[in-house]
Amino acid sequence: MHLSTREQVHLPANRLFAGREDMVVLWLDPTAFTGEVKWESGVPSDPSSMRFPHLYAPLPVAAVLAAQPYLPDSDGVFGTPRREGVA
Repeated sequence: MHLSTREQVHLPANRLFAGREDMVVLWLDPTAFTGEVKWESGVPSDPSSMRFPHLYAPLPVAAVLAAQPYLPDSDGVFGTPRREGVA
């Protein structure tokens, strides 16, 4: 399963889903994962030093801390999400 850090999630969102208003961001607790996480390269246009987490196991429901809408700006571009209710 392809995952992203909070600072990365806008990259695949904009590449694949720009302008969509039916997206959801899941906030995850990686300490609840039961499988291996590998940090791997993204696509060639990403910085060469950037690695994305990939979970090689089912995502445990207990790892989902929150789910919230992930909406683009008025120009259809996704930014860095903020978790609702957390400072």
